[in-house]
Amino acid sequence: MLALVVIDNMVLFYVFWELVGFSSYLLIGFWFTRDKAVQANKKAFIMNRLGDIGLLIAIISLFAHFHTLDITQLFIGKDALVTVVNNSFITWQYIACAGIFLAVAAKSAQFPLHTWLPDAMEGPTSVSALIHAATMVAAGVFLLGRVYPMFNSTELTILAIIGCFTAFMAATIALTQNDLKRILAYSTISQLGYMVMAMGVGAYSSSLFHLITHAFFKCLLFLVAGIVIHQMAHIRDDNQLDIDPQNILNMGGLQKKMPLTFVVAVIGSLALIGLPFTSGYLSKDGILIQAFEWAKDKNDIYLLIPLFAVITIFLTAFYVIRLIVKVFFGDMRLLEKHPATKVHIDEGGWQYKLPLVLLAICCLFPFFSVNPVGYVHSWLFTGLSLPGNSIEESMYHTVIPIAVTILSLAAMYWTYTIYNKQKKATPFSQTAFLFRLAANEWYFDKAYNRLLVKPVLAVGRSVFWFDRKVIDGFIHLIAKTGMALSKVAAWTDQHIIDGFLTLLTDIVQGIGNFARKFQNGKVQYYLFSMLVIILAVFTFILLRNEI
Repeated sequence: MLALVVIDNMVLFYVFWELVGFSSYLLIGFWFTRDKAVQANKKAFIMNRLGDIGLLIAIISLFAHFHTLDITQLFIGKDALVTVVNNSFITWQYIACAGIFLAVAAKSAQFPLHTWLPDAMEGPTSVSALIHAATMVAAGVFLLGRVYPMFNSTELTILAIIGCFTAFMAATIALTQNDLKRILAYSTISQLGYMVMAMGVGAYSSSLFHLITHAFFKCLLFLVAGIVIHQMAHIRDDNQLDIDPQNILNMGGLQKKMPLTFVVAVIGSLALIGLPFTSGYLSKDGILIQAFEWAKDKNDIYLLIPLFAVITIFLTAFYVIRLIVKVFFGDMRLLEKHPATKVHIDEGGWQYKLPLVLLAICCLFPFFSVNPVGYVHSWLFTGLSLPGNSIEESMYHTVIPIAVTILSLAAMYWTYTIYNKQKKATPFSQTAFLFRLAANEWYFDKAYNRLLVKPVLAVGRSVFWFDRKVIDGFIHLIAKTGMALSKVAAWTDQHIIDGFLTLLTDIVQGIGNFARKFQNGKVQYYLFSMLVIILAVFTFILLRNEI
């Protein structure tokens, strides 16, 4: 990942891009004896290969037209890529940008290649923290930032639409999930959607800013999840229970037993929601403000993008507080089904606590800006700003943060009321279409299995049958025919050719044996034989003359 950040050569960039994916493939399948982990790492590997094909096509297209693999050279000079993009419509440029987006969608889990990331939770939780914070999913958005000038306005609008849809879709799915890590996984997909949307609306600096702030609070939340799951697994093993230690419906009441973990989890959650005095507030508000400013100069239909982004913030606040309440508030729900369960929970030593505290500090605003409510004053935002990209103060800089904060607080209070005070399992009807849609993850996996996986497997089985029955059958027929011919040839050689030769030798041997009888060494026998022969000759002559 470090090489991916500093490399300027596209071929080397592609090499390290592949190595990031390969490393993640190995980490996701760390528990290789577990079938679900093996299936998850194969799924991640295959879906990322689709994106890698897009990136390779883009690299080939750019090299074919600019004859350079240096990323810097592509954006410098009168014949640079940015000049071509701004002045004309070129098919190959759209193909290259489509390839780039395909790579981004695969690595950063954007629609339609997002389904591998929730399954990647089969890896160890520390690996999940690494993948969701510093590597893999960050690589896609970073690639988008590195080649950002090559996208024209149409392509950027498409990025904004897909990013907004991904953020909204993933947030709705997170509402209904009960697996602690899958909730955080869909949260990551949603936040990555914000980053892609930000790139599409021209909020380049805010997108990368949010990529960095997200790394801290998402890593913190995954480490918290790891500690909680670890303790739940101890309870399961100590009491020999058949439960899922990652299911939040088995948790509750951990606030008293794990106070430090609870505090840092709240800090990370507030940053994820984007409340004031957190780093998430600074970066997320920058995205929303610039999204509204982008939409105001366009048709009213474009206003749907920032509006859905605001709705997604409401959903984010809902599922985050739902998670916090289910895990840390109330009584442990496991005891309702298993009242005799002995609960021994420990937060662990300083090795566990120190990273949590450091990450929690980085989730607060002082690490990024002295102004807790002004993202334009952040040193990171300023450092990432594009040349000539000045931010003008407008009413959005006041209205949007206030409105979003009020909306988030309202969602948080409503969620807390539902899940803690009223003790409801869910505010939704579990038979309703929207709930089933979210609970089944918008049926993307089922659709892919039916439309892609099953046809591919069917084709594979057909090709396998053709190979076994037709090709191998033909080869086996040739082999059997050869064997039959060889047996015929062997029989002919043994019984006819060898038999004829044996017959000749027997005849010669018989004649020899017969002639040998006349060679006994007795002169009398020789004279008698001569007499017999002479008499036989004379007899033959006399008989012939008479005839």
